[in-house]
Amino acid sequence: MSLAPILSVKDLDVVFATPRGPLQAIDGVTLDVRPGEILGLVGESGSGKSVTLRAILRLLRGNAKIGGQIVFRGEHLILATERRMQQLRGASIGMIFQEPMTALNPVLTIGMQIEETLAAHGLREAKARRSRAIELLHQVGIPSPQDRLGGYPHEFSGGMRQRAMIAIALAASPSLLLADEPTTALDVTIQDQILKLLKRLTTELGMAMILVTHDLGVVAETCDRVSVMYAGRVAETAPVDVLFAAPRHAYTHALLRSAPGGGAPRAMLTPIAGQPPQLQAPAQGCAFAPRCEYSEARCLEGRPPMFALGPDQASACHARDRLPPWRAS
Repeated sequence: MSLAPILSVKDLDVVFATPRGPLQAIDGVTLDVRPGEILGLVGESGSGKSVTLRAILRLLRGNAKIGGQIVFRGEHLILATERRMQQLRGASIGMIFQEPMTALNPVLTIGMQIEETLAAHGLREAKARRSRAIELLHQVGIPSPQDRLGGYPHEFSGGMRQRAMIAIALAASPSLLLADEPTTALDVTIQDQILKLLKRLTTELGMAMILVTHDLGVVAETCDRVSVMYAGRVAETAPVDVLFAAPRHAYTHALLRSAPGGGAPRAMLTPIAGQPPQLQAPAQGCAFAPRCEYSEARCLEGRPPMFALGPDQASACHARDRLPPWRAS
């Protein structure tokens, strides 16, 4: 029997008011994640992955209007007061931001930034905060943690800064971790270390995690399930092994074929033709239809529903049953 979701997002909409009119960044996103599970959120740049994470924590700018439902442990976050959200952020829901050099405060030591989070969530004794900060730095693999507490962000390498960000996110032992491209701009060796660390911590601590990435290799190695986003919508969701074996949405199929290794050996890569749609004018039908080689008239006329295909698997694609194998034989 599978565990009940710790987070359920249903029909999430995010619309930004701009001088050029409303811009719909998120359009009816539905997803969930269970305790101990890693859900990958993947798609091209601009597909709405990071906005979805920020909407969950209500960290969007004042010109954003959020609709739909975000339910965390039975609590409706869209209806929660700002004071209540401040209590949840960091304590129950941690977040790793995309770029540590902009997320970390350059004039405060790493130790001070960890202790600041601990103090905000009830750990008042200075000695206990320092002890917990050392424990966290050790947990994320930073050597000589007691000596590194006094270091500033610019004194850490990119990988160590990212580890420090993870330590801050884990400081209050959250039950849900939102990771927004935590390995961006890191070399492959450090990236592998960070991903293995996140996977280990999720298992050891029983956390749920949503991992935003544009790297399909990261998804394959790290995640349990994956939701593929396009133009602010979820196109397909499935267990990782099922999706990589036989994608059931034309966009997922095209993404996999465009990645290195998706074609015959030494063959040219297969790019996705065209450009993503403009968010100021959301598509009435399937948002991917203008770029899709399998589209038909009904794809343009109305938005395809999300078809349930199996356990934890669904696709919003009329061509789901006639997509060819994506791997070269």
